[in-house]
Amino acid sequence: MLVHVGCCGFAIARKRYYQEYDAVELQDTFYNPPDETKLRKLRAEAPDDFIFTMKAWQAITHPPSSATWRRCKVKIPKEQWDKYGFLRPTKENFNAWELIARSAKAINARVVVIQTPPSFGYSEENYKNVIEFFSSITPTDFIIGWEPRGTWREHPDKVREIVEMFRELVHITDPLRVLPATLKEISYFRLHGISGKEVNYRYKYTDEDLTKLKNILNQLKSKEVYVMFNNVYMASDAKRFKEILAKA
Repeated sequence: MLVHVGCCGFAIARKRYYQEYDAVELQDTFYNPPDETKLRKLRAEAPDDFIFTMKAWQAITHPPSSATWRRCKVKIPKEQWDKYGFLRPTKENFNAWELIARSAKAINARVVVIQTPPSFGYSEENYKNVIEFFSSITPTDFIIGWEPRGTWREHPDKVREIVEMFRELVHITDPLRVLPATLKEISYFRLHGISGKEVNYRYKYTDEDLTKLKNILNQLKSKEVYVMFNNVYMASDAKRFKEILAKA
């Protein structure tokens, strides 16, 4: 099993980051429309074997009424708010996806992370929209990781049905909270901190947590695994996890 360990965002200076980790998940691509020119420059500055993954622009997942849009430089007219987000099969969402796909190609992203918000919980309508959206987007050279939040966790059978419909789609989870509804050759995990709520960004992982995580990975049948830390202490936690992985 090949395990890539990294952070959600450059937690330290990029030059040092490239030396300590072999993968990063870009976060700026979520808040604003990704800039293909900047992404090509970023790809050029990194080592050839360094792996980029990226979080998909929120236009396809979060309606413009979401608080996360406050950081976006693009302002969507209110009369169009119902055309964006929630993986709705709309022209606007598909146009946003085309930009995401081009940007992923510009940086040669291995995985594009689609994180739907808790407000986009399971319902028959949302279930149908997810299927129609993933059925309609152009086939890609990268893996699509879907991280459903909210009440989807209570419907793992529905998540499994969706993920198994599409060869390039994987179910993203925090394995210390819940395992994917179905496993594939590639697994992608995002660690947001454990205890309490669905996320706990201020959580600092203990050595016991990280040893448990290593044991979980050892039981998986995936050939390639991404472990991306997304908490306040992600740089130090990711580094300690690499050290624990290296132990016999």
